[in-house]
Amino acid sequence: MAISHGADAIGLVSDMPSGPGIIDDELVREIAQATPPGVDSFLLTSREQGTEIAEQVEYCAPTTVQVVRHIDPVHYEVLQRRLPGTRLVQVIHVEDEGVLDLIPHYAPYVHAFLLDSGKPNASRVTLGGTGDVHDWQISAEFVNRSELPVFLAGGIGPDNATQAIQRVQPWGVDLCSSVRTQGQLDPTKLQQFMAVVNRSSGSARVPPLN
Repeated sequence: MAISHGADAIGLVSDMPSGPGIIDDELVREIAQATPPGVDSFLLTSREQGTEIAEQVEYCAPTTVQVVRHIDPVHYEVLQRRLPGTRLVQVIHVEDEGVLDLIPHYAPYVHAFLLDSGKPNASRVTLGGTGDVHDWQISAEFVNRSELPVFLAGGIGPDNATQAIQRVQPWGVDLCSSVRTQGQLDPTKLQQFMAVVNRSSGSARVPPLN
C-alpha cells in the first residue's frame, strides 16, 4: 500500500517500547525480501549492542538499519565490519539543543540521521511513533550543520508536512501514526499525505540513500 502511493522507503518496526506497527523479525524479513528494487527497507531496531544489531540485520536482510537509541559509537565499528552492504541511520531524539553535539559524535560512522521526538532517558521510555512534534528550529539547525542526509520524523502528517518541509528542509520525511486508523495503515490518509509531500517537493522522488 505504501509503495503504491509513492513511498520511497518502508519502515519495518521491530520490538520497541513505544509506537504502533510493531512486527516480529520473521515478518520483517518477509517484507524486506518482497520489497522491490528502488524502494528501501528500513529495519527499526531498539537493540543497543553492535553484535545484537548485526545479528538482527543479518537475519532480516533490510537495505538499511535505523538505530533508534543513542548507542555508543563503538558499536558502529562492529556494524561497519559485519554489515558492509547495509546503510546505517542513527535516530536523534530532539529534546534540546544538546543534540547538535551528536552530529560529530556519529557522523563518521553512519550514512544519515533521522530526527524524532522520543524520550530515551525518561522514566517511561519512548523511541518513536509518539505522534509528537519536537522543536523544528533545532531540527533546522541540525540539518544546516550536518553534511549527511537528515530525515525528519515526529508528528508529521497531511496538516503540517508542508510547514515541516519548508522550515526544516530535510532530505526526506518519515511518518507512522498520522497515516493510521486504529493502528492500521489508512489508504485515504496515506494518499492525502503523499499528495501534500509531492506538492511541497515539486513532485520529485527522493533518490536512494547512498
